[in-house]
Amino acid sequence: MNIQITNINIQYENGELSNVQIYFSGHDDERTVHLNGFIPLSSEEYVGNESVTALATLIKQKINEKLNPAE
Repeated sequence: MNIQITNINIQYENGELSNVQIYFSGHDDERTVHLNGFIPLSSEEYVGNESVTALATLIKQKINEKLNPAE
């Protein structure tokens, strides 16, 4: 899955990072599957993963969790 981050919305509460929404679009190599939306991250998940590469990896993990929930 090819993921492109389109926007990062950082929210603060009382001067502290409270949460982050990472907006993305993505498609498979054949462009037969398209995804878009946003993934909410806690401040703990975001801090240390600010690079585009790290965020794309987190997005892929979160998408996988949503498509294949543990039973």
